[in-house]
Amino acid sequence: MDFSLLLVLAVALSGVVYLLDVLVLKPKRRQRFATAEANTKEGLDPATSEKLLKEPWPVDYARSFFPVLLVVLVVRSFVIEPFQIPSGSMRPTLEVGDFILVNKFAYGLRLPVVNTRFIEVDDPERGDVMVFRFPGEPSVNFIKRVVGMPGDRIRYEGKQLFINGEAVAKELIEEGPEGSPQQLLLAERLGDAEHFIYNNPRDPGPQMREVEVPEGHYFMMGDNRDHSNDSRYWGFVPEENIVGRAFGVWMHWDGGLPSFTSVRRIE
Repeated sequence: MDFSLLLVLAVALSGVVYLLDVLVLKPKRRQRFATAEANTKEGLDPATSEKLLKEPWPVDYARSFFPVLLVVLVVRSFVIEPFQIPSGSMRPTLEVGDFILVNKFAYGLRLPVVNTRFIEVDDPERGDVMVFRFPGEPSVNFIKRVVGMPGDRIRYEGKQLFINGEAVAKELIEEGPEGSPQQLLLAERLGDAEHFIYNNPRDPGPQMREVEVPEGHYFMMGDNRDHSNDSRYWGFVPEENIVGRAFGVWMHWDGGLPSFTSVRRIE
């Protein structure tokens, strides 16, 4: 289900009904009321007046919902959009059940549904955690880390990431961290951003020969390197698929009571 499309349709429909009432239906109701009042010497009783001036139920609903839906559309399309993390591909940075906030204007303002950028702001930077539409299936949103910029040469062998022929620095923090006893917790630095990743020494993981990132595209990887469906498998993310930059976790919910103890900034 494309929620953006449904929201745009709801705003358009309620707006058309509301505008139709303002321009056509409401003046007609007032005219009928004025005519009836002029033809009654004693004046209209309250019940009759209310009946003549009463809005039809579609107009009443449209008038009530249109401003609310419009605000939601503007905020969700151009300011902030919430998402829930459905998989463990970004562990340990993001856990299953984390509710995150995505900055919708960090990479420029985009039209809802078509996702065309009409105001440029900044471009993604290496190390950003980015939400994007999955290539080939735009109704599905993915979240991964920006690893390769346009023109970069990317290679992944023996659990080591190489960018433009140089190994990306990483440091072992802990073997068998709590909650992931089979993993290695490592600190990795991409540009100015340092973050944690998981590697499983018992899992050979994917191997990828060197590829060059085309212009207008990005190479994305999950922080859970041996358990992430990312650019190593399906290729590059075009600029027009970008949704926004993830910047914070505001709630965690795994089926029990919502928890706000894990509120944090996404690095």
